[in-house]
Amino acid sequence: MLQKKNYVFWFCTGSQDLYGEECLAKVAEHSHKIVDALNASGLLPYEVVWKPTLITNELIRRTFNEANLDESCAGVITWMHTFSPAKSWILGLQEYRKPLLHFHTQFNEEIPYDSIDMDFMNENQSAHGDREYGHIVSRMRIERKVVVGHWSDPVVVGKIASFMRTAVGIVESSHIRVMRVADNMRNVAVTEGDKVEAQIKFGWEVDAYPVNEIAESVDAVSASDVNALVDEYYEKYNILLEGRDPEEFKKHVAVQAQIEIGFERFLEEKNYQAIVTHFGDLGKLKQLPGLAIQRLMEKGYGFGAEGDWKVAAMVRLMKIMTGDMKNPKGTSMLEDYTYNLVKGKEGILEAHMLEICPSIAEGPISIKCQPLSMGDREDPARLVFTSKEGSGIAVSLIDLGNRFRMIINDVDCKKVEKPMPKLPVATNFWTPQPDMYTGAEAWILAGGAHHTAFTYDLTAEQMGDFAAAMGVEAVYIDKDTKIRDFKRDLMLGEVFYR
Repeated sequence: MLQKKNYVFWFCTGSQDLYGEECLAKVAEHSHKIVDALNASGLLPYEVVWKPTLITNELIRRTFNEANLDESCAGVITWMHTFSPAKSWILGLQEYRKPLLHFHTQFNEEIPYDSIDMDFMNENQSAHGDREYGHIVSRMRIERKVVVGHWSDPVVVGKIASFMRTAVGIVESSHIRVMRVADNMRNVAVTEGDKVEAQIKFGWEVDAYPVNEIAESVDAVSASDVNALVDEYYEKYNILLEGRDPEEFKKHVAVQAQIEIGFERFLEEKNYQAIVTHFGDLGKLKQLPGLAIQRLMEKGYGFGAEGDWKVAAMVRLMKIMTGDMKNPKGTSMLEDYTYNLVKGKEGILEAHMLEICPSIAEGPISIKCQPLSMGDREDPARLVFTSKEGSGIAVSLIDLGNRFRMIINDVDCKKVEKPMPKLPVATNFWTPQPDMYTGAEAWILAGGAHHTAFTYDLTAEQMGDFAAAMGVEAVYIDKDTKIRDFKRDLMLGEVFYR
């Protein structure tokens, strides 16, 4: 289950004692007002906590180390109200280990033309101080987010909010644990990867369990618990019998309810937040987990099909980053299935055999029970629906052998032109930016996978910031993509990230 933690972000203001105590009192007053305004804006997902003005090496170093040790602190926002000697920040920055935002703002929005004098200039010199501070952070090759603009501007505050979600993802990444039920699909390359390097880079723990060990947890679920969950299903979703016997249909649905409860109990007991399954190794399970996995994803668990642990971790990460949002549009694993190449109607039909998160659904959600040629088990029950219209991003994290690459594609989700009454799975239909042909070519050139972690609720910038914080290459496919330039960017990435 996804649980939002009460993270906070520290607001640290830089200055020095060159201009005396009166100036320092004004610095503290101004930074207090900025923090109060940010918190009162209603735009930030997490609270900003004011910290005393930083003016010495010792205080800066101690503050950053306290931030490292405070589990509730997800990052530090720094602002130089006046000139702050950059060398004072070196030791603190060297030892700091969490996300960093450099807020390049100033207290006054407009130059006070009629009254400005040298006292005002000396006291209000963020244009000076932030450049001095920015220089040392760049010289030390420290990754950070820079936000520029006045603190009262909602657009600027929105950029801070965006950073906060990415920062929480960075912090929480080291807490993601993926449970592999069986191994990767045989002979498939893109779902493989270096799990040790993933733990070094992202903090992910990826562990394998025999399928029958988790099947025992499923078998242990009581009939009363199963029946209660089935009743919930029947109350919440439409039931599409399509000629099947109602009692026989309900038995198939009950198998998924038992799997959902058993899987979730096992995940909670072992402290895992993401799971992968594989239709080729189901052990004692009666059905390929379908409806059960869809429900677990909706609760916040990550999932990857055919053993794709990278996608499972990425879906979990996105669920964390969007967990604070009001009325999110949804996040799910998706798979590229088939194209529509009719001119003017181009797009990619996204789906999977069963396991698409209902958080992305629009309109009615129904339960179907249909045969599945893969898995050699009973006909699995699954949720079927169509997805929302709107913009989103599709993200693929791939292992290139010597490093990871994150591919981020802006996509435009649309309604399909006609119903697909014989397709018994949930679907999404999108056109990649900048267009179907350029987007698909760029994706293939970059080595993108057929599985993606998809969300309506994050931006390419946020995921790119995450990749940068982890020291991983990010490539963008968007409205500005041109293949010649894209190839050049890939070649530069080979040199820079090798």
